[in-house]
Amino acid sequence: MTEIYHPSLRLRPSEQRVVLLVGDLIASAAATAGAIFFWYQYLLYRLIESGVAPSLAEKIVRVKTPLWFYVLPLIWLVLMIDSYELHTASNWKKTLRAIAVAPIVGLVSYSLLFILNSEPNSLPRIAVGAFLILASILTLGWRAVYIRLYTSSGLMRRVLVIGAGKAGRTLVEAYRGLNPPPFVLVGFIDDDLSKKNKSYNGFSVLGCSEHLLDLIEEHRISDAVVAINGEIKGETFQTILDVQERGVEVTRMPIMYEELTQRVPIEHLETDWVIRSFVDQVRVHGLYELLKRLMDILGSIVGLIIFLLVFPFIAVAVVWETGRPIFYSQPRLGKGGKIFPILKFRTMMQDAEAEGVKAAEENDPRITKVGNFLRKTRLDELPQFWTVLSGEMSLVGPRAERPELVASYQKQIPFYRARLLVKPGLTGWAQINYGYVATVKETVVKLEYDLYYIKHRTLNLDFSIVLRTIGTVLRRSGR
Repeated sequence: MTEIYHPSLRLRPSEQRVVLLVGDLIASAAATAGAIFFWYQYLLYRLIESGVAPSLAEKIVRVKTPLWFYVLPLIWLVLMIDSYELHTASNWKKTLRAIAVAPIVGLVSYSLLFILNSEPNSLPRIAVGAFLILASILTLGWRAVYIRLYTSSGLMRRVLVIGAGKAGRTLVEAYRGLNPPPFVLVGFIDDDLSKKNKSYNGFSVLGCSEHLLDLIEEHRISDAVVAINGEIKGETFQTILDVQERGVEVTRMPIMYEELTQRVPIEHLETDWVIRSFVDQVRVHGLYELLKRLMDILGSIVGLIIFLLVFPFIAVAVVWETGRPIFYSQPRLGKGGKIFPILKFRTMMQDAEAEGVKAAEENDPRITKVGNFLRKTRLDELPQFWTVLSGEMSLVGPRAERPELVASYQKQIPFYRARLLVKPGLTGWAQINYGYVATVKETVVKLEYDLYYIKHRTLNLDFSIVLRTIGTVLRRSGR
């Protein structure tokens, strides 16, 4: 098969997400139009079947589509929100699962509305069913086209890593862990002569910066990633500028690492990174803070209503298995290092920390059977909605840690206290992307997710995290 080559079609991740979103929107809009047409034909068929002449039936049938029906394309995009991660969108298995789950969740939600609505005739069952079927088929067809085009080597970006040191190799390790890969990694260049012709993680050092321009042309490079720790030689710096002038996109290693993993590479950051990232660059707008607080208040009210509804059942289950107390309270560190108490349903045995403070881990023997269920469904977090309502926590943010653990981790992990720049959350980027941590190395990974969230936080990201958390609750896959 002839390889397609067209540089203008090599899209960056943010651009690919827009393409996905627009494609899904067009597919769901077409499904809406098709559902309305199908509904019309169904009503027409029913009239003709009852004995009405076709010409008269066409005059009688007047489909009055409810206004909310035209919002279905946007609802479909919300149902598909898990599939806008590029690693998911490029994987057939994950894409099929997302498209299978979306209509099921939509059908269940519609069924609840149909039961609760006082005028069920205002909710056209046939049309909604037709929409879910058509949206699934059309979205599946569009995603097949997307996977075919943007995983073909000719349309993928071709990346050269400048620097085969620790930073460059870390980037390649992250790239190796992605399937399918988001771009074609061609190899390294490095001015260290001892690395010439050597291979790291399966990728060769192709030459030095002196030959960079020739290598760009020879290998049709679209992106160059600078992964050099310390100072860059004047000649190398000038060559990088020349490359950029030729239309090659030049990116620093931490930025590309964030793009690949949606984490921040804390072991490859300069000492003033926190100042540059969170003081100079990321001053969130006051409107964001206001809307986020409004979302916290509304979300916590809904959460407290759910808490009141399920409290009797959870209380009985906890007491039945292990006795009192039903709740437990602990001091946690909030924004700016302020200590506040959290309240949760008890999920561990009494005296679980008789031998000292210890972070929870996967398959923790201290967790009870009821507690395991509460953790998987995140129901143990329900009492914390009061803390969100009072303003000490947010719906979305880094996990609130105990003062003892923070004191220990900040001695071992760089930038650890940067987590305290924002309010802790009931759920967060790290919580939905990573499990329990039992080692310092795993804690580093979770911190990388937290810092990525702090650096990139927006209302859209917050809303996405909340929706994915709801999916976690419904799947009982919480940790």
